[in-house]
Amino acid sequence: MTYHSTLEYLSGLNKIGIRFGLDPIRLLLERLHNPQKGYPAVLIAGTNGKGSVAAMTAAILSAGGLRTGLYTSPDLIDFRERIRINDRMICHDEAVRCAEAVKEKVREEISYFEFLTAMAFLHFQRQRVDIAVLEIGMGGRLDATNVVNPLLSVITNVSLEHREYLGNTLEKIAREKGGIIHKRGTCLTAATQKPVIETLKALCRDRGANLYRLGKEIHIRSHGDGTFSYRGIAARHARLVCPLAGKHQLRNAALALGAVELIRDNGFGVDEGAVVEGLRKTRWEGRLELLQRNPMLLADGAHNPAGAATLRRALMNDFSYRRLWLIFGVLGDKDYRAMALRLFPLADELILTCPDNDRALPTDILLPTAKAFHRRVEVIENPGDALRRTLSRAGAEDLVCVAGSLYLVGEIKKLHQAGRRPDATKAECAQ
Repeated sequence: MTYHSTLEYLSGLNKIGIRFGLDPIRLLLERLHNPQKGYPAVLIAGTNGKGSVAAMTAAILSAGGLRTGLYTSPDLIDFRERIRINDRMICHDEAVRCAEAVKEKVREEISYFEFLTAMAFLHFQRQRVDIAVLEIGMGGRLDATNVVNPLLSVITNVSLEHREYLGNTLEKIAREKGGIIHKRGTCLTAATQKPVIETLKALCRDRGANLYRLGKEIHIRSHGDGTFSYRGIAARHARLVCPLAGKHQLRNAALALGAVELIRDNGFGVDEGAVVEGLRKTRWEGRLELLQRNPMLLADGAHNPAGAATLRRALMNDFSYRRLWLIFGVLGDKDYRAMALRLFPLADELILTCPDNDRALPTDILLPTAKAFHRRVEVIENPGDALRRTLSRAGAEDLVCVAGSLYLVGEIKKLHQAGRRPDATKAECAQ
């Protein structure tokens, strides 16, 4: 296989779409001699914030001298973003070799996510990572990543999402996400709703697992100068800086610190310097990511109502601007009406566009909802045209915000980088 043929093969796997169930990935991994058993892992699930928590946790462990694998989804520009070691993407040659090895063992229909998960497990084994941090793709119980026996299971939060797959109540969704809690394991969560907490407590009791909660065993305190302090089970950290924008990221940082603390007794201890350095170096693209200034161009996935609510708070409290231009595109399986309710009234100018994805919501379906919340709505189907036209009209003190889908954010980032630096999408890769 060449890199080009690898991309073509992976693209062909997308036709299977979303699939829950562990049998296909287990059979495939058995033929690969179960590479996921070659290193310990941390599993991170949740409605929002799981990618940020995974990135911060991995960055701290890496700063502490541990060779740390990180597997996340979705990618924004390049599928290799999903598979990193010490924040370096898998290189082209190794991606081809891993894809060839996995493809050779495929006997039944396999999904895109399952295939990439197997590639990540194999790459981490081949590169002899000390530990892997794995972000759940969707749900938890039947997600392809849930074939590991984790040192720690983190559940960031639980909101109503993917109800056609996970259930239509908080209890049902919490039960699905709580499926990553294993027997005699440890779970850490920032969830606060009573139905969610009661569900997680019951799961932990049934499985003999320990449950730790932000606000109970773990606490943070924000200071006026932008720093925060952490008080955990035993660890204390003062005057830390979270590099990710938005006050909600302090809770995610607390979960990352809690995760590092809870796996410390398993031989993965890191010192104060690693905590400070790891947080400082954390990068997580597409979440309140400022791409340029004058005018400001802000990209945030905000791909569900909870994410839209977080973006709304950030736009109201964390940014200063004269006018807000909102470029919005969303997938059809999202609760776009609830997202519109939170975001559209904030905008001075609202531009609807359509992400390049089979699941994208057509703008003619989105338009009536947009008009119910905003008097000034413009439809520009192509995201690139929407970006160029909006930036040309926005003033230097304005804010242009792209939101509604991580797929849309990926397109915008790629177009923006190509326009500014032709080599901007090149990245270092793991050796």
